[in-house]
Amino acid sequence: MLAAHADRERAVDVLRAGFAEGRLPQPEYEKRVERAYQARTLGELTTLVADLPQGPVGPQQMPMAGPMAPVPRTFLPPPPPPTNGKAIGSLVCGLGTFACGGLTAIPAVILGHMARGEIRRTQQQGDGLAVGGIVLGWLWIAGWAFLLLIIMIGVASSSSG
Repeated sequence: MLAAHADRERAVDVLRAGFAEGRLPQPEYEKRVERAYQARTLGELTTLVADLPQGPVGPQQMPMAGPMAPVPRTFLPPPPPPTNGKAIGSLVCGLGTFACGGLTAIPAVILGHMARGEIRRTQQQGDGLAVGGIVLGWLWIAGWAFLLLIIMIGVASSSSG
């Protein structure tokens, strides 16, 4: 169905309300308003306001052209990058050192460093997880090294005396 000038104005009112509520950034608002004034059909207008509440215009006043059309991908925010699996594994191994007495400390450090390299290359999320695994792993490694040093000093001092 072809859109009338009044239909375009109602769509612009909905966009204006969405912008005033902070639901649309300035560039997207301007882009949608421009497309609303260029729209030829009610379906085109419906897709421009489909992801917004109807604002000051009631839903009964905005005619629908059949079933609700999906929101075009250009108006949706980009999906967040995935979290790196090795970063998750690093943190799990780092936390597992408490239960395993430090046996998972070395895998935590290795996975953490591998994850940080992948995160820099692929722009994935999870850098904090990787750093947490690295820190926990190195703390346990340092703790075991200190304990072995104390034991070796004790053995050396008891055998010489």
